[in-house]
Amino acid sequence: MRRLILLLTVSLSFFSISAQNKVEKWRIYEIALKGDSKGNPFTDVQLSAKFTNGENIKIVSGFYDGNGIYKIRFMPQATGAWTYITSSNLKSLNTKKGKFECFSNTNNNHGQVVVKDTFNFAYSDNKPYYPFGTTCYAWVHQGDSLAQSTLKTLANGYFNKMRMCIFPKDYDWNKNEPLLYPFEGKPLTDWDYTKFNPAYFQNIEKRIAQLDSLGIEADLIVFHPYDRWGFQKMDRKTDDLYINYIIARFAAYKNVWWSMANEYDFLKSKKTGDWDHFIQLFAEKDPYNHLRSIHNGANLYDHENPLITHVSIQNEDTYKAKELRAKYKKPIVYDECRYEGNINWPWGNLTGQEMVNKFWRGVVNGGFVGHGETYVTENPVKWGYESQDVLWWSKGGVLIGQSQERIKFLRNIIESAPGYLTPIINTEFWVPYSYVAFKDEYFLHYFSVDQSRSQIVYLPENLKYKIEIINAWDMTITPVKGEFSGKNLIQLPQKPFTALRITKIM
Repeated sequence: MRRLILLLTVSLSFFSISAQNKVEKWRIYEIALKGDSKGNPFTDVQLSAKFTNGENIKIVSGFYDGNGIYKIRFMPQATGAWTYITSSNLKSLNTKKGKFECFSNTNNNHGQVVVKDTFNFAYSDNKPYYPFGTTCYAWVHQGDSLAQSTLKTLANGYFNKMRMCIFPKDYDWNKNEPLLYPFEGKPLTDWDYTKFNPAYFQNIEKRIAQLDSLGIEADLIVFHPYDRWGFQKMDRKTDDLYINYIIARFAAYKNVWWSMANEYDFLKSKKTGDWDHFIQLFAEKDPYNHLRSIHNGANLYDHENPLITHVSIQNEDTYKAKELRAKYKKPIVYDECRYEGNINWPWGNLTGQEMVNKFWRGVVNGGFVGHGETYVTENPVKWGYESQDVLWWSKGGVLIGQSQERIKFLRNIIESAPGYLTPIINTEFWVPYSYVAFKDEYFLHYFSVDQSRSQIVYLPENLKYKIEIINAWDMTITPVKGEFSGKNLIQLPQKPFTALRITKIM
């Protein structure tokens, strides 16, 4: 009998379930199972769990996390009592049952970001979300010291979205090898695409969670063309295996977005049908329907595809956001409009002033704009493939430009508005300036690089307003004396980057 008890104890220990009994709404409930890892557990073992909360039912795929551990991650979207039961072709992982309590979200946990009212975004609890993003393509592949420096910079609150690659990147100023590789095998020559390296993906998860703690969305780039390892030339079967694996691992993180590609049209190994397939696969397999986009190089993708949630584009004409809104009926995000910097490539040598100007012009035309920084500091200047400079756009670290504080200033202005702002079509076609409004309560005009001494402002005759003069570069807000209605000639300081904020007096 003692021997039988001992055997049962060992058996239960080996095939035990590790899971918490309480979880916050929109946080991660994780089940860890010990199981047999003979053969290839990444491809031989199927694992999922059915989670039930009254009429709320979710079926979530699991994944192999190495060292004989299988995991299932679940993001509950409803409070109350949940139960689950696992399903697997591996007997030791099958029909494992459990229950847990989901309690209400607290503090700064507002859930995942979704599309709101056609052209905007909001968190799951309806708190408005306005993307003010940046780009650090390869920051997760640079080691902990530089990653901590990046996070320290991000803690200043300039941005609330980060574009980042899942695969490592090969490009000028990014020629170092990553510390980890996504697959088992011999680097550069002989990968086993059926066996993932869990440590590689654990590192990315760590960074996703760290971004979430700062209130930053992780816009994960699934594929990109800048590759010397062969990861962008995998076949359809391998691509699907990879996509299913990252969905199983990452989808339970509430701050995840899916970007099918950076510059999809430069990936010559992929055709339009491949991208359509990937978008469909994410839509079908992601239990939480995270945001989905695809970023272009020279040619826009067909953003009318209903499975694409928002328009992510590379184009410097941010003032055309109004036109794209009308065409696609989706949120417009200029994820790349050139970068502040001083490199030889024209996409990376904007002044700080022009970077800020592009943000403002995008916002007052109903769009959202993303930041990047590409400064080199070595003297003498070196070729990009030889340089040891650490550029924010690629590796992160610290920002040395001038635009980030001004972007934060604009972000605070937009987030303090009474509601979502709608671009107004100017009936006076000869007037080149744009503005956005919230009902008849709030107007934001922007005059770009022009330097008027005055502007005519038309307001409802029967309402009274206060007016403030904003300088987008100096980051100043100056009240104009008086109350205003009807037609007004407002004196301005004759400086570029001037804006007017007009607020109804309640």
